[in-house]
Amino acid sequence: MNNNPGRLIEILLVEDNPGDVRLTQEVLREGTLFNRLSVVEDGVQAIEFLHRQGKFDHAPRPDLILLDLNLPRKDGREVLEEIKFSSDFRRIPVVVLTTSQSEDDIVRAYNFHANCYITKPIDLEQFIKVVRSIEAFWLTIVKLSPA
Repeated sequence: MNNNPGRLIEILLVEDNPGDVRLTQEVLREGTLFNRLSVVEDGVQAIEFLHRQGKFDHAPRPDLILLDLNLPRKDGREVLEEIKFSSDFRRIPVVVLTTSQSEDDIVRAYNFHANCYITKPIDLEQFIKVVRSIEAFWLTIVKLSPA
């Protein structure tokens, strides 16, 4: 039930933890869908990537964004707000994938129209299951919006 069989699914991972980046890359590489994962390390780079500025002038438009909240330079809360209040980017699903369990963060993320909020598990096997679940749901079941 792939969105468009054979179509490359573009995923933007906004994550500053190198271990989480590597693990996410490995899990998605092993997945069944044809996807390309682009990675940026902070909120400023995320916005530059979306606007195709600077070194991201040829960046693909993401079909899905995986967003950590606790980022350097510009945090994920600000990035989420910018994405969801932009007519160019608001239809891109944003999955908040963060260590924060704060009720304030959860409420704020949904107030800024996050598509879902997932607290990163500390356990390696659980983290792998979470990433596989994101892939299964968002890239197989859900019909993503065309650009």
